[in-house]
Amino acid sequence: MEATLLIYLALFLSFYVLANHILGKLQNLPPSPFPTLPLLGHFHLLKKPIHQTLSKLSHRYGPLLLLRFGSRRVLLVSSPSAAEECFVRNDIVFANRPRLLAGKIFGYNYTTVAWAPYGDHWRNHRRIASIERLSSHRLPMLSHIRVDEVRSLIHRIYKVSSANPDQAVDMKSVSFQLTFNVMTRMIAGKRYYGEGVESSEGVKRFQEIVKETANLAADRNVEDFLPFLKWFGINKGLEKKLIRIFEKRDKFMQDLIDQHRSDNQSCFNGEMERRRTMIEIMLSLHDTEPEYYTDENIKSLLLVLLQAGTGTSAGTIEWAMSYLLNNPEILNKAQIEIDNCVGQDRLIDESDVSQLPYLRCIINETLRIHPIVPLLLPHESSADCTVQGFLIPRGTMLLVNMWAIQNDPNIWMEPSKFKPERFQGLDGFGDGFKLMPFGSGRRGCPGEGLGLRIVGLGLGSLIQCFDWRRVSKEMVDMSEVSGGFIAPKAKPLMAKCQPRKKIVKLVSHIGANLVP
Repeated sequence: MEATLLIYLALFLSFYVLANHILGKLQNLPPSPFPTLPLLGHFHLLKKPIHQTLSKLSHRYGPLLLLRFGSRRVLLVSSPSAAEECFVRNDIVFANRPRLLAGKIFGYNYTTVAWAPYGDHWRNHRRIASIERLSSHRLPMLSHIRVDEVRSLIHRIYKVSSANPDQAVDMKSVSFQLTFNVMTRMIAGKRYYGEGVESSEGVKRFQEIVKETANLAADRNVEDFLPFLKWFGINKGLEKKLIRIFEKRDKFMQDLIDQHRSDNQSCFNGEMERRRTMIEIMLSLHDTEPEYYTDENIKSLLLVLLQAGTGTSAGTIEWAMSYLLNNPEILNKAQIEIDNCVGQDRLIDESDVSQLPYLRCIINETLRIHPIVPLLLPHESSADCTVQGFLIPRGTMLLVNMWAIQNDPNIWMEPSKFKPERFQGLDGFGDGFKLMPFGSGRRGCPGEGLGLRIVGLGLGSLIQCFDWRRVSKEMVDMSEVSGGFIAPKAKPLMAKCQPRKKIVKLVSHIGANLVP
């Protein structure tokens, strides 16, 4: 009896796999790895880091694949031409986001700029984020914040390295604190890490929230793809953790809004108007349109900006410093460029970065080898469409594997080699859909300008002010680990440094000029 059941089961599975394969060809769907298992789809093929595993699948089966992650169709794109077709000809079709648990909880039930479906609500949130804080007009007004925080970082490293040149600097930690302070000062006018930060209960609570959020970053909700698992309550623990952290984040941001509302002045003029925080801007919009600019909408937008603008820029600085430590000749070349352009009587400023082409090449090369979000954020098709001549059904999740495109040996010569010179003479990224670490189209990252300013000034200052070296003779470990949507270093970068003799006098006087 048992043998008969096994035979029937084997026949059923064989029929299912073959029928699914043939049906895909009849419908003119993109190629799909064979076989597609019932319920699981292609989950059995995935290993971490996922973007590298998917890259291997694309090399084997082609740059356009239709996968099954459980119950979801997933279009995997790994070529510039297919990416261009998705983000240009089918830009509106792919302007939606898939409904995932993270978007439901952290995205205030899919209403934030990161998770909202394409439409009027999303366009308005995008406009506020892009124009009010992240536009080319607004960003220069806030340069004082970025300069203050970079100077503060340099001062902290100087004190440590001067006291003990053999004391290693945790570059992951200091880069994160830099970017986080920049964002919190833009949003609320307050820093939460480093010198001059009071050890208050509010600061401790906020730091704990940040730590808990980071610890959950790599956890994935399998019920997003295998909904039948809800019957067994397998992921209840994760959902409860997400809800608990969300409630803490929401409460903290509400307290900030209430505090600013009570301190809010009736008018802003001149310099005060130019330097308003994001919360103050949103509260002024609330006064004119209270039904739309509710506290929930304000909190959702601010939390998206805070989360999206910190780990990505910090990770880029850490990766860049890792490559510079492994390639000291490149580090030396960057120092010479800064010395020649900026001189030795002042510290690098944001306006200098545009005059430092080799520094920008280093940043571009770092973003090429290690794009901020290797698979970009997922999109979802709102209607049937065609890509590369294949039918893409409505409701298909789109994953663009930028890591695969930007490390493809058919596109880039010696892609695994850190070679900033490959970008010399190019304006910006200069390679279209061969290089787009910030995404493209309507849902491209609105914080690209801010991120590049933070990384440019931060990395340039570290290069100008210190001579860096590895903690040992061994090369820095460049392996990465899956961390949610981003791919951070598996081992945080530790580095040793000492103030450069040419700049030490300038660095030693930074502390007296810092804004408290």
